[in-house]
Amino acid sequence: MAMVKSISGIRGEIGGPAGNGLTPLDIVKFVSAYAAWVREGNPSASRIVVGRDARLSGEMVREVVCGTLLGMGFDVTDIGLATTPTTELAVTWLKADGGIILTASHNPRHWNALKLLNREGEFLSAADGNRVLELADKELFTYADVDHLGHYSTDNTMNHRHIESVLALDLVDVEAIRKAGFKVAIDCVNSVGGVILPDLLEALGVKSVDKLYCDPTGDFQHNPEPIEKNLGDIMNLMKKGGRDVAFVVDPDVDRLAFIDENGAMYGEEYTLVTVADYVLKHTPGNTVSNLSSTRALRDVTRQYGGQYNAAAVGEVNVTTKMKETGAVIGGEGNGGVIYPALHYGRDALVGIALFLSHLAHEGKTVSELRKTYPPYFIAKNRIDLKPGTDVDAILAKVKGIYAKEEINDIDGVKIDFPDKWVHLRKSNTEPIIRVYSEASTMEAANAIGEDVMKVINSMI
Repeated sequence: MAMVKSISGIRGEIGGPAGNGLTPLDIVKFVSAYAAWVREGNPSASRIVVGRDARLSGEMVREVVCGTLLGMGFDVTDIGLATTPTTELAVTWLKADGGIILTASHNPRHWNALKLLNREGEFLSAADGNRVLELADKELFTYADVDHLGHYSTDNTMNHRHIESVLALDLVDVEAIRKAGFKVAIDCVNSVGGVILPDLLEALGVKSVDKLYCDPTGDFQHNPEPIEKNLGDIMNLMKKGGRDVAFVVDPDVDRLAFIDENGAMYGEEYTLVTVADYVLKHTPGNTVSNLSSTRALRDVTRQYGGQYNAAAVGEVNVTTKMKETGAVIGGEGNGGVIYPALHYGRDALVGIALFLSHLAHEGKTVSELRKTYPPYFIAKNRIDLKPGTDVDAILAKVKGIYAKEEINDIDGVKIDFPDKWVHLRKSNTEPIIRVYSEASTMEAANAIGEDVMKVINSMI
């Protein structure tokens, strides 16, 4: 069994002994600590929103989470099967003091997680997350007496409200989408996307929708990460012709991938690039993505006279930089679109609506649209280390070796060459260095990544 405690929450495999996975005892401890943290910031805090994806363990985890919050004296609003962005929005709509999303994102079916939100419906900062872990480790929480237990209620309106809020965005052109008569396919990997995406597409005026794996059983029919090697079924469906585009989401619907009319992957890095192109065309401004995302966003941003900024990896880091720079669009190269006109969170519903509006306005096929953006290719590698290796010392030496290049060290070391880059990050959970590299061809991306890996291996 395994458990990972990170900036994005607490995730683990279901089952096993306490402390080695996400067991009921672990859930109680971490939820109690989170509730205690909420009260530290606001002693009068009283309401927490809970939403979940469709994982097999979801009902069990929901029962434990809600019961624990009631025991801590919090009222609970359970919004049922809901996407991560829906739950984020629900926190603000219901004027709650926080929220917990029960989802392990793209992890396999035997995992689940607690994603923790603040009163703005956003992920906790690193400092706040560490405080929750400290409270859990020291068990610094006290449960309510019988006269001060919380109350439980349900609210099944949030999915509809989320759709309505997307339709109300100024740049979502429902009339143009309806006139285009798009034929769409979706793969929702047997989770909450199957609940909300068909309703969204109908509301947008899409002509027809072919549904693949939309029954929210939680028994994922393929690896749930929306990358090419896992999407053979829907790619083959698209290769049969007769459809304009396919949308693929992960189990909690905060990542979005496109497949073109020929059954080819659009490239998850270009989800954000394409949506940003549409947004910047109508509302010029700044953009943000993380250090491991494609340079194409920088190029497109500069075409419209805006400034591009890079943030450390992690959604909360991206949103923080977006607020600092007044970015009008941002996100991550894994298919995560953050559009602050609605909220500061990755949201596949927003991504779909803005993409279809853009496609309708451009009058191009999806493959033609893809060719209008700068061609870049990212290679992803890793260096395995012996436990105890001083990764920080290695990265410091790398900075010295490449000192003549542009260096960014806010999150590992990123070396920016004129026509390519390499980003080195140490893992928080295993003894490895992640090596991402980008260039105008995959061969060049692999080559520069291998060159830097040779330098590192010579030090080990």
